[in-house]
Amino acid sequence: MAEPRDSRLTHPERLRVGSAPQRDIAYRRRAGSGPGVVWLGGFRSDMLATKAEALDAWARDAGRAYLRFDYSGHGESGGRFEDGTISIWLEDALAAIGAASDGPQILVGSSMGGWLALLAARRFAAEGRPPAGLVLIAPATDFTQALMWPELGPEGQRAIETTGVYLRPSEYSPEPVPITRALIEDGRRHLLLGGAIRTHAPVHILQGMRDPDVPWRHAMVLTEHLAEDPVVVTLIKDGDHRLSRPQDLERLVAAVAGIA
Repeated sequence: MAEPRDSRLTHPERLRVGSAPQRDIAYRRRAGSGPGVVWLGGFRSDMLATKAEALDAWARDAGRAYLRFDYSGHGESGGRFEDGTISIWLEDALAAIGAASDGPQILVGSSMGGWLALLAARRFAAEGRPPAGLVLIAPATDFTQALMWPELGPEGQRAIETTGVYLRPSEYSPEPVPITRALIEDGRRHLLLGGAIRTHAPVHILQGMRDPDVPWRHAMVLTEHLAEDPVVVTLIKDGDHRLSRPQDLERLVAAVAGIA
């Protein structure tokens, strides 16, 4: 696999999304053959992260179309992170995919991006244009309710209910992460694990078994709900949440290339 290049040396294209408020979304796209590949990053991540860069290097060498973008409040996009919700970030994703890609796409979602990929796939399937496939890395399906809300504990839950925000310490940043009541309440509108999930496309899940943020059993629950779709699950016994080691990147590229 080719070494990722440094995309910080290039400037992204920009797209205006939404109306209340209107948001400035940054994206990068690579022309090539299809089906195209779309990167949907995780909570507080961006399109210059290791996995997104590795896929860009693969797309360049393979001549494949590739799109990546930053949700509002993330990376190079405008807006404040604390104003974001699942509805807003899904709207960002659908707008970027609609404006910058053609035909069925392979949706590659990491963590929160896995949840958004499933929601986008459901929307596309309802419109009669299902995705070409999905590759989900530690998919954090329903994470605001199933994972984050219990983890906040009584103190965090009480802060959100009384003040509207809780500043949660982060292992990935020196600054605390604002968790808002709007994020939690809006997330409940998009829960998927209460019934069958259909993507109408092949799905490959990559999951580390030493993931402290999205337990591997959560991926198994998702697999059970994808009962009518063809699903492959790769459990990586020593894998963490990021899955960004060289061997993890090799697995990611192989999973994407294996769909189409």
